[in-house]
Amino acid sequence: MQIIQHLKNATQQLESLSDSARLDAEVLLAYSLNKNRTWLITWPEKELNKDEEESFNRLLKRRVNGEPIAHIIGSREFWSLDLNVSKDTLIPRPETELMIEEILNLYPQTSGINCLDLGTGSGAIALALASERPDWKITATDISEAALEIAKQNALQLKLNNINFLNGSWFEPLLVQSPEQASRQVQLFDIIASNPPYIPRTDPHLSQGDVRFEPITALASGEDGLDDIRLICQQAHKYMKSGALLIIEHGFDQKAQLHDIFMASAYKNIRQFDDLSKQARLTCGIKA
Repeated sequence: MQIIQHLKNATQQLESLSDSARLDAEVLLAYSLNKNRTWLITWPEKELNKDEEESFNRLLKRRVNGEPIAHIIGSREFWSLDLNVSKDTLIPRPETELMIEEILNLYPQTSGINCLDLGTGSGAIALALASERPDWKITATDISEAALEIAKQNALQLKLNNINFLNGSWFEPLLVQSPEQASRQVQLFDIIASNPPYIPRTDPHLSQGDVRFEPITALASGEDGLDDIRLICQQAHKYMKSGALLIIEHGFDQKAQLHDIFMASAYKNIRQFDDLSKQARLTCGIKA
């Protein structure tokens, strides 16, 4: 069959599964042929040989079974950066690009910023900021060693060398670990950013769609989904300079709860930002 027919058939198979069935089909076919999507559009009448058909059908079957595109091809674009991903990392979402936009808007000309990315996963936030602000010093933590390895690979691939990756839960890697280190000052940051888990652990959506293949620890946090956010807000003060910014991504329906959590943790100038769907996605506050 010709490329155009393969794409048509694959799109039909994926329509009940994906909101972007045609795009999914094109990405998988381009990947299986080691080409780009533009090449597919340029050569729609080219016929696939047997090996090419079998390779594409294997990938298509995985997608039909619900496996995310990013896991099948091993990468995802974020902030125009091609990032490696795996089953050990959360797949970067377009919504998280809002955080990069707002941080850059809030600090347009500021140099020498010390920034902390908590729960970095594939490194999306840290890498995007590092690419835009090469003179910033960025620290990225994650509890998963496997996720950090992916993030380090991405930094190496993108030739970004202003990020320090640390293994541990949230702020733990920054703590003084021994009496010999007791005289060291706690590292203080100008910005602390995080896209933590914020889904209630009993949410039925965790057993549906692409998220079934992602690490549950990167998705769910407690009965209401806000346990980790509360912890971050409470503990962040110790690691923030006076006037530093804490900015957190959260669920579209958690605006009121986030405002209350930031208020209870004594942050000032609390602001919330909407995504393109006019849903609140970010909450930020300043350390007094």
